[in-house]
Amino acid sequence: MNRRLKKHLLIFSLIGALWALFACAPEERITIVITPTPAAVVNLPSSTPTLTQTAEITVEMTPSPSATHTSEPPVIAPTETPQPLPTIGEGTRVGPVVPTDYVLPTLVVPSPVIPTITPVPITATATGPTATPIPLLDASRMGLQLYSNVGQAEWENYVQMTERTGVSWIKIQVNWAFLQPDAPNVFNDKMQLFERQVEAASRPPNMRVMLSIAKAPSWARTINSEDGPPDNPQALADFITFMLTQTKIGGAIDAIEIWNEPNLIREWRGTLPFNGAGYMQLFTPSYNAIRAYSPALQIITAGLAPTGNIGDATVDDRTFLQQMYNAGLANYGTDIFIGVHPYGWGNAPDARCCNAIPDRGWDDDPHFFFIQNIEDLYAIMQNNRHGAKMWITEFGWATWEGLPTEAPELWMTYNTARDQLNHTIRAFQIGQSLPYIEGMILWNLNFGNMFRVEQRDEVAGYSIINPALLPAERPLYGALSQATGYGQ
Repeated sequence: MNRRLKKHLLIFSLIGALWALFACAPEERITIVITPTPAAVVNLPSSTPTLTQTAEITVEMTPSPSATHTSEPPVIAPTETPQPLPTIGEGTRVGPVVPTDYVLPTLVVPSPVIPTITPVPITATATGPTATPIPLLDASRMGLQLYSNVGQAEWENYVQMTERTGVSWIKIQVNWAFLQPDAPNVFNDKMQLFERQVEAASRPPNMRVMLSIAKAPSWARTINSEDGPPDNPQALADFITFMLTQTKIGGAIDAIEIWNEPNLIREWRGTLPFNGAGYMQLFTPSYNAIRAYSPALQIITAGLAPTGNIGDATVDDRTFLQQMYNAGLANYGTDIFIGVHPYGWGNAPDARCCNAIPDRGWDDDPHFFFIQNIEDLYAIMQNNRHGAKMWITEFGWATWEGLPTEAPELWMTYNTARDQLNHTIRAFQIGQSLPYIEGMILWNLNFGNMFRVEQRDEVAGYSIINPALLPAERPLYGALSQATGYGQ
């Protein structure tokens, strides 16, 4: 029985009980007041908190109350009944599952060593009892992924919030099926809205835009369960050419990631082989289409999900990358970047496998460690004598602290909001110390909303803005502006 039905039954039971109690009493007027549940949408603050200058930043961690408050009316008009949100490419994540007997193959090239880093504190502070120094980072190599399936006014507010963090990249995932559901080469109202959103994202000074294109429409596929590539890889290349030449999007973007996590079958259900060679069949014509338009746009291979081989559902990301090299990936030289998704789950970014803790299943395999995901994939690049750089197009740490529902995964309870802040800033610091990493996109700014919190969707745990919290911004949001030196 869902919560809404329980609530209605409780209300009817209350009314019935009151009627039975007073039915035989002398007649008098009884007023029953039923307070409706507050709407599932809470307005986000339009400005960041003012920080006082001092020697270091401190963060106060206190439990956040539920978003069912009445202190201020929401700015955004709520819907009476929350409905599942359609997506423009932002699918629900489920963490990879690795078999207990999985053993990572031994690589010939030793893992690179992370240089010792001396944090450079900057002068800013927030309220709180414990000091956490924030190093000054290179903002030009930092970015955020934004959920774009919102109205234009709300989108522009999120772009402004991103600008206030000081990062220099906005990543948007493009749902091709949503933009052209019926036929190719169509400029409809959905494409027009997306064009306006991309233009708005590119408008702030020094802001750059990355698109990640995935999810072929049904007219391009004969197998239409889950998401997947087109039967003919040229169809994706044609869509990219249309988007770059027939809309204003081409002049507003700086990088394109070709597909998303193709080593998960839910992202690759179709007729192309489910392996690295199958992905390269898709990559090649899309690369050619982008280069025919521009020699300068950055081209990034699809970030692979860190996972082992699980039946027909997943292909180990290390294996998948080597399959891509077997199919000719190194021939592209330094004209491309290798996309990487080095999530850390419940482990700190410096931690290495394995220090298994009883009753924890997320600290006993290399796939669950940020730095080892990077090192293992880079070693494969070295083994194949490929001098390209990596682009970390997704990473982050989820926490369910302060949210009113039960965490969807136990490991999310291992991370506090302070851990999310510290791990993320440290991960940026590690990435910027490695000369083979071009940039890093934090996942995510605003995927979390009340509906996803209620549904215990894990994307809400990664969001650094969440309307189920008061304030809506996680501590990491403010820390980013200090790490980038924004406004100083």
